[in-house]
Amino acid sequence: MSPPLKHGTINEPNEDSTHAVPAPEYSRFTRRQRWLIVVLATISATFSGFASNIYFPAIPRIAHDLGTSIENINLTVTTYMVFQALTPTLWGALSDVYGRRVTLMCTFVVFIGASIGLALSTQFYELLILRGLQSSGSASTIAIGSGMIGDVTAREARGGIMGIFQTGLLMPLAIGPVLGGVFSDTMGWRSIFWFLVIYGGTYLAILVVVLPETLRGLVGDGSLLPPRISRAPLDKIMAPPREAQATTTKSLKLDIAAPIRILFYPEVFVTLLFLSLHYATWQMAVTAQSSLFKSIYGLDDLHIGLTFLANGFGCMIGTLTTGKLLDHDYKRMQAHFTGNPADFPIEHARLRTVWFWSPLQWFAMLLFGWALDKHLHMAAPIVASFVLAWAAMSIQSVISTFIVDVFPTQSASATAALNLARCLLGAASTAAVEPTMKRIGTGWTFTLWTGLLVLSLVLVGVQQRWGAIWRKRREARERQKETM
Repeated sequence: MSPPLKHGTINEPNEDSTHAVPAPEYSRFTRRQRWLIVVLATISATFSGFASNIYFPAIPRIAHDLGTSIENINLTVTTYMVFQALTPTLWGALSDVYGRRVTLMCTFVVFIGASIGLALSTQFYELLILRGLQSSGSASTIAIGSGMIGDVTAREARGGIMGIFQTGLLMPLAIGPVLGGVFSDTMGWRSIFWFLVIYGGTYLAILVVVLPETLRGLVGDGSLLPPRISRAPLDKIMAPPREAQATTTKSLKLDIAAPIRILFYPEVFVTLLFLSLHYATWQMAVTAQSSLFKSIYGLDDLHIGLTFLANGFGCMIGTLTTGKLLDHDYKRMQAHFTGNPADFPIEHARLRTVWFWSPLQWFAMLLFGWALDKHLHMAAPIVASFVLAWAAMSIQSVISTFIVDVFPTQSASATAALNLARCLLGAASTAAVEPTMKRIGTGWTFTLWTGLLVLSLVLVGVQQRWGAIWRKRREARERQKETM
């Protein structure tokens, strides 16, 4: 059995020894320090969702005030999603080299500056450019936050914590549209962006004062002294006692292409393709929901916004419950595993539950599509949207935790790879949903995408059968490069 946890530490299996040998301390951050880091990472994740979803209710008003069409304003949504997919590859790579603290603060400077510009915009082209810039700052907080959690938590405790982190990411899906509608109706659409400026500025001030550096390449288990620029004023309180910076013959190198390269590792590609298809179908349903509920049930903008509460709460419940289940599954398999820790079947420990979540999403997709197609009572598609969000976000929580597990030293870049895959496919699906529904109908559109989800489950079987082999080959190549 593994040794008992010491106060303020999390233990992780030592992959270079037998299972009976006590594992070294994974992190010297105390329990309280780790939880504050998790809270800061979780709050940072809310900015991406807020900046994206709080904007939707104000689109007609913005189009009217700027003298342009709704179709043009919708292009700003597309711009946001494209930058949401691409920019974390840069910020994630930077944070894996220069540290989480400095990089995260830089992203908020970009976000706040873009939000100020958006609040002052008077032309459509300004809105288009600045929405991309705003996305460049906010979307990357997800990859960096995941990296912070990977820095201070070991595998057996990571599932539940990643669930909490994902809840921070998804909470704005529930309350963002409601806030956007309130701000737009009472103070005008520019107040949405001023709210984001105030929210971002306050949070940046907190980061500057309290956030410690966690990147293991700089501070190890937390005991090494980072460069001066990476030290917080309250570092002595927020971090364990720092020793002198260890000298090393190797330096971390910036690798902007790391997320793209990670994406095309076979053990990553099959997993992220599976996730991206499930994420894309969920995004497709969310995008179509406003127009469908307006045309079928005659709802106004405020009541349409309220229907998204089911989707938001489904997201939060899915991530919270799945995280605990992941921890339980991991510990149960770890307790029964007696071989070399390097051979621990992480693919099975993490991915087993998707065999339940994926069929649940199939059911929700079909119910959502055909309930709207047949004009059933409004409760049916709302319940379906709740289940759909629950299943889709449970799958995302599972895959996100797995990706951080298999790339512990490049967790931000790995999360950026995940974001790149899901956002690009999500953008494609949202662009295709309206034309497809007009051509073959709502019910058959969702049935077609459900068929793709059924086929995608084969990818999980492939991962569980060959993923460990591919992963070990990659790890061996990486160890060989380190010795050269």
